Amino acid sequence: MENIILIETSTALCSAALLQDGRIASYKESKEPKAHASLTAVFIEEFLRENNIGINDCSAVCVSMGPGSYTGLRVGVSTAKGLCFGGNLPLIAVGTLDTLVWQAIGSLPATVENQDTVETAGEWKYIIPMIDARRMEVYTAIFNKDGKQMSETEPKIIDGNSFAEQLSEGAVLFIGDAAEKCSKVITHPNAHFIQCCPKASAMAIPAMAEYREKHFRDVAYFEPFYLKEFVATVSKKKLF
Repeated sequence: MENIILIETSTALCSAALLQDGRIASYKESKEPKAHASLTAVFIEEFLRENNIGINDCSAVCVSMGPGSYTGLRVGVSTAKGLCFGGNLPLIAVGTLDTLVWQAIGSLPATVENQDTVETAGEWKYIIPMIDARRMEVYTAIFNKDGKQMSETEPKIIDGNSFAEQLSEGAVLFIGDAAEKCSKVITHPNAHFIQCCPKASAMAIPAMAEYREKHFRDVAYFEPFYLKEFVATVSKKKLF
């Protein structure tokens, strides 16, 4: 039996899941602010116990590699590495944008704004995942409706002309924790939006592909894909 632990901590939502022989056997999530470090390992311990298995019964650990929150990604990768070292397991990684795309492919049309014009997921010409990078900047890339990435992952400032070429070709689904803010400036009738965070359960298909292809990462040296360098700032609050 293939048991793969899935960890998604790249945004405000902390989630973990157990992928068992290609299906999600357990899933846990929390929106509690800044609780990733305290909850991720607890979620994993709970669903391993609920399924009567131990870390040595698992086949691999899959973690979200970004882009996303610097702190969240560090928590997820550190937890994944600890499990891999402790259980002598291979490490695999899935991009945050890929997770959002597969979340979109598996979502119900009823969750999409302007759903009357988009009856099925197959009618989307493009899926464009968006991770919030503050103000009107997002981390994004263009995917086709089958989940294939068509452009480089990049930081992008969104305005009224963003993705005009793709929108002119047909229905485009924007999904992610930046979808709502982008809906205020992208007003083309072909634009549809799902405001959500990536979930560990949506990592299932890309995680299985990575595992079957034996695309294992170096546990000692693997680092998240931050996309932009972390910049520390000095608090303006006076302590004394």
